[in-house]
Amino acid sequence: MKVSPLSERIKQIALEIGFSKAGITSAATFDTASDRLRSWIDSGMQGYMSYMERSQEKRRDPKAILPSARSILSLALNYYHPEAHTEKLKISRYAWGTDYHEIIPAMLEELLKRIKAIEPATEGKYYVDTGPVMEKAVAERAGVGWIGKHSNVITRELGSWVFLSEIILNLELEPDTPAEDLCGTCTKCLDACPTNAIVEPYVVDARKCISYLTIELKPEESIPNELSDQFENWLYGCDICQDICPWNRFEQPSGDDRFAPRPANMDLEIPTVMGMTQEDFSSRFRKSPVKRTKLAGLKRNAKALSVAKTAELHQNQPEIRDK
Repeated sequence: MKVSPLSERIKQIALEIGFSKAGITSAATFDTASDRLRSWIDSGMQGYMSYMERSQEKRRDPKAILPSARSILSLALNYYHPEAHTEKLKISRYAWGTDYHEIIPAMLEELLKRIKAIEPATEGKYYVDTGPVMEKAVAERAGVGWIGKHSNVITRELGSWVFLSEIILNLELEPDTPAEDLCGTCTKCLDACPTNAIVEPYVVDARKCISYLTIELKPEESIPNELSDQFENWLYGCDICQDICPWNRFEQPSGDDRFAPRPANMDLEIPTVMGMTQEDFSSRFRKSPVKRTKLAGLKRNAKALSVAKTAELHQNQPEIRDK
């Protein structure tokens, strides 16, 4: 089979399995992206995410993961559901339903199995943010989407509401044209970030990011009051920079109901969270991304929001003067 038909067939199979977009790039090194990551880490912007510091050579060179690597298949899966965020405690849209780690690996396994059925000598390794792969750089070079100024990948067809994954393959496939950066002069995401975490276009200081502070920050670590004051009711994660992005006017509802919101988790209040037992937490967030933060972390987040609300009430109370 010639290279081009094989490449197109593999991408078609990916769509048949349920992926929203598929693109191909070579397994050449990601020197520029790797250098940017190294500079970001050297600046300390990764905070407590020490895992970002490991396996730098594997992130740079796919052949350090799979020595026979020739191509990388980049995949995007739409998770958008159109329900509006609650006015109560907010959970990031990606975490409204079932954890994508419960869904995408099986899709990748099936895709690799079907590729091997076409080319029995196929070797491949797949990841869904579970390994040392520069998945955003891969997606951009494979034409799936470009890295926006908020650092998320944006697709022309679906906006940024997509999960990324990839399969490193030993097959010599035809690469797609890299995606063009179409952010232009827009700075809406920078302007909208309440904690000023997007310190410059394409650079996010995780230590100021609401998503990092409510998810990645260790449960025993406190959230600085000067930041939690700006959280705008975000209990887990944050979608502000995506909600404001003009490219998300192209968002489309996901066909997978497993990503749909769980109604009970869309109406959370601070007393409910603070009163949760471990049994309550495990039951409510079974197979949910929210379990990542652990009960202690979720309560820490709720407490920070409570302190911020109390301070705001005191600030807004009229001053009483003695006659």
